[in-house]
Amino acid sequence: MRKKQYYRPYEGRKKPVWLLALLAVILVLVLGFAVLLGLVLSGAHDSITGEPKVMVILGCQVDPDGPSILLQDRLDKALDYLEDHPDMTIVVSGGQGDDEHISEAQCMYDYLTEHGVDGKQILLEDQSHNTVQNLRYTIELLADAGCEITDNVIIVSNGFHLARARMLAERTGFGQVSTLAAPTSHAPSRLKMYIREPFALVKSYFFDR
Repeated sequence: MRKKQYYRPYEGRKKPVWLLALLAVILVLVLGFAVLLGLVLSGAHDSITGEPKVMVILGCQVDPDGPSILLQDRLDKALDYLEDHPDMTIVVSGGQGDDEHISEAQCMYDYLTEHGVDGKQILLEDQSHNTVQNLRYTIELLADAGCEITDNVIIVSNGFHLARARMLAERTGFGQVSTLAAPTSHAPSRLKMYIREPFALVKSYFFDR
């Protein structure tokens, strides 16, 4: 008498444990990046509270013939705001890199004064080389100038940069800050920076103290 065979559905080949673990790690990394990108995007807009009296423009690359596209975006955004708020104290913050012929602060000063801003209302912070230094040295410069920095400062940078800039500003002592989000008119740079910035946000959170 033949033994009866029972049908068992085909379950396919089982995936090795190491592959499942790798897929799990990749999924966690993708989800983590998505969360961080969401944080970056959440800060990429104008956010103004009250009537700021001090404007801080964060530096960016200087080209041989003047401000880079990203830096010009920041300066043009600042100029638009200054048309309706002409009496602000302005800090231009950025040192001189090895590949720059002048400091970012000097470049910004020149651009603003060429477009009608009174040079007497501009303070130059020209020693910094990253965002946390921008803000730390700026707070010292403003304190020396007798400017109040608790709740009346507006920071200008490209939108992708502002979530990190706000975090570092509050960490270094600015308190509540307003922000102006400059557009990033150069599309390849916009894509590059929105990929880069989530990693920079993590780095700054842990190491920029």
